[in-house]
Amino acid sequence: MSSSSVSRAPRDSSMNIRLNHRQRDAIDRAASYLGKNRSDFVLEIACREAEQVLLDRAYIAVGEETFTNLCQLLDAPPEPAEGLRKLMRVKAPWA
Repeated sequence: MSSSSVSRAPRDSSMNIRLNHRQRDAIDRAASYLGKNRSDFVLEIACREAEQVLLDRAYIAVGEETFTNLCQLLDAPPEPAEGLRKLMRVKAPWA
């Protein structure tokens, strides 16, 4: 479930949190910079973080052959790529 799909779904539940003035002001400023209200901003960030926590703990089971193939791909040197060579010749704007 992505944060964009969450904002389109009907909201039929509520959550109340307590925060201090400094926290509320920081949230309001950040939300304002993004053109969002406080609720939408907090909901989007909370959903994004919840998704990340769940994805970080996802377990993916594969067979031995698939795992061996994956390890070989990861261990193999990358194919030469002209685009990457060109990118590495460009001077970084912050350098």
